Amino acid sequence: MKVIIATDGSSFSLAAASEACRLFGRLKETEFTVVSVFEDVPIAATEPFALPPEYYQEMTDAARNQAQHNADQTAEALRSGCPDANVAIEVLSGKPASQIVDLAEKIGAETIVVGSHGRGFWGRLLGSVSNSVVNHAPCSVLVVRSEPAGEE
Repeated sequence: MKVIIATDGSSFSLAAASEACRLFGRLKETEFTVVSVFEDVPIAATEPFALPPEYYQEMTDAARNQAQHNADQTAEALRSGCPDANVAIEVLSGKPASQIVDLAEKIGAETIVVGSHGRGFWGRLLGSVSNSVVNHAPCSVLVVRSEPAGEE
């Protein structure tokens, strides 16, 4: 079974990894792929207010490094809960929901596990990554609703 765990580094993502481990960690042949997606920093202004190109590269590099850190942290939590788990990491660039759905199609995932931020009415009105993944995924999606520690 191929399971994708999408992470943004939040406590909600760690809760999703924990739930994925609980549900799928004991199944033989389960392959977990932890994915973290960052967006490139768009060039926002033209002369005379343009920033040097190095600035945009540094911001993109920082976003990539943060995404890598998020993926590593989630993978480590997954390995702690499921010591025998086969865990791969993907760090991708683009729109998070689209990249998660595309990765699921590419690897033939059977389940995508995402955390819910539980933003209520405004989050639903404005849209969310988990909502978009649910509506466009080629496979089952598990949205884990969990309050982060200290907010219960």
